[in-house]
Amino acid sequence: MSNLLEVDSVSKNFGSFKALNNVSINVPKGSIFGLLGPNGAGKTTLIRVINQITMPDSGKVLLDGDLLNENHIKDIGYLPEERGLYKSMKVGEQALYLAQLKGLSKPEAKARLKYWFERLEIEGWWHKKIQELSKGMAQKIQFVVTVLHQPKLLIFDEPFSGFDPINANLIKDEILRLREDGATVIFSTHRMESVEELCDDIALIHQSNKILDGKLVDIKRQYKINTYEVGIRVNQHHVLQQELSQKFDVSPANFKTLEDELKLNIKLPEGEKSNDLLGFLASKGEVSHFVELIPSVNDIFIQTVKDN
Repeated sequence: MSNLLEVDSVSKNFGSFKALNNVSINVPKGSIFGLLGPNGAGKTTLIRVINQITMPDSGKVLLDGDLLNENHIKDIGYLPEERGLYKSMKVGEQALYLAQLKGLSKPEAKARLKYWFERLEIEGWWHKKIQELSKGMAQKIQFVVTVLHQPKLLIFDEPFSGFDPINANLIKDEILRLREDGATVIFSTHRMESVEELCDDIALIHQSNKILDGKLVDIKRQYKINTYEVGIRVNQHHVLQQELSQKFDVSPANFKTLEDELKLNIKLPEGEKSNDLLGFLASKGEVSHFVELIPSVNDIFIQTVKDN
């Protein structure tokens, strides 16, 4: 898969403060790319560089193989964390104005807005002022304005802020659909469960440096610890636990069950297979729960930041 966006060795200073230090990322075409990091890590500065709001001190950015330039503004849709709608303007009037700034004709903008307003069931908001809407309602308008001109690259910064679970799920489904239709998405958030659901690739920035990047599945595989969460029904818990402790690295596990079971985390030695462990457990009692512990994005985020 070729890359839509290539950020090559970008650095940015604000006075004596280094906001980005030689950061490089590649965003594959048709992917959802998670841009992660603690507050103040440099994510917003990188997003501003990609949007040409600020210029890098060194390095370069390429969009679809071409050096980033002012003609690319129409190829990028940006939903900032701090929303930028004019509160006293009516929804329809403002959406039309912003769509035309992105190069759409008025008839084309009206047709696309009609489609999106119907899709998100917000037809009745056309004549409302932004200040009359809740935060979540205004967020829907901002989302529509961001995607309306069908840009190659979409950048969503905390897109679920202000949404209840139902509308957050609605927007999540729309982001996935946009990806299926060919859009490439950069997704910046502190909600790690959303990264798990949406992202194909991630990069983690900490203290102005990129400290981790790659395909999410490969990163999870890299952080695996060959440990299994096990629940087993036996008559004498302590006898089996002692026997397992002599063979494996064993610790208590916490998960909810309906029965009184022995619950353990069991780490396998290098080269030993899960089937061997499962067979051994089955010979001792009734195995009711057997799950490999795959590190979550949240676990990886915390561990990597601490390590750095």
